Amino acid sequence: MIERHLLRYFLAVVDTGTFSGAASLCRVSQPTVSSGIARLEHVAGQVLFNRSNRRVELTAAGARLLPHARRIENEFAEAQRSVTEIDPATVVRLGVASTLATGMVERVAAALLAKPGLQLEVVERRPGEMATLLDRGRVDLVMGPLDGAASRRHVTLFHEPFELVMREGHHLAGADLLRCDDLMDEAMLVRRQCEALPQVSRFFTARGVRPFMAARSQSEERIAGYVRAGLGLTVMPRSLIEPGIVARPLAGLELERTVGLTFDADGEGRLTRAGVIETIAQAVAQHG
Repeated sequence: MIERHLLRYFLAVVDTGTFSGAASLCRVSQPTVSSGIARLEHVAGQVLFNRSNRRVELTAAGARLLPHARRIENEFAEAQRSVTEIDPATVVRLGVASTLATGMVERVAAALLAKPGLQLEVVERRPGEMATLLDRGRVDLVMGPLDGAASRRHVTLFHEPFELVMREGHHLAGADLLRCDDLMDEAMLVRRQCEALPQVSRFFTARGVRPFMAARSQSEERIAGYVRAGLGLTVMPRSLIEPGIVARPLAGLELERTVGLTFDADGEGRLTRAGVIETIAQAVAQHG
């Protein structure tokens, strides 16, 4: 018999592409995931993954199992909600990308909690993990970058550019437009969970800019603090700019993101009737 936790490990490996990523997503050890997949393959009588040093890929048998596993997991999640929720119509599970501004998320949460009879649960993940939350029925909707969301129902909240940021009083802060040549002697900070990190890295590398990396962090607040302290410069979306930090456009960096709400079509009616989508949109507009 195939047990549910084995299917969860299977889906996590598919979604993250590695056993270590699946372990982090499921909050278990990597050996636990590895033994679970081995057990699932034994029960199925088929090899489900082709393993390599960098990434695992589905075999033909694994590809056949995948749609059934997703459907089973969604049914489990729905069944669990039906017996644990006091009033399913008023419980909203909101997935929030960790690269959104804290003040914006705070305003959204306050606006939703102000609605009578509505119970809110917030699940925070990195932008690349947002789709998995919806696939597994873990959340009702996601607020974050809309990259890759074209196949789902979505509502755009705002567009914003990525800009170079520095502390107030920095010698480059007075420029209207910066160029890569201006940055040759500047230390930089790496926002490790930035959804545009590969594009930013390629932008600088292509222009021969290989600065000293003074810090790397997954915390947006920590990076902002380092910028204010004068530790270095970084690239971030405009909505993340905090007091003590100034942003300037960088010549040639034509990079922007679209932030919005993503949800499944079958849940749209409940969200609309509860006024959730409209409330979030209004709260974000007021924050901006």
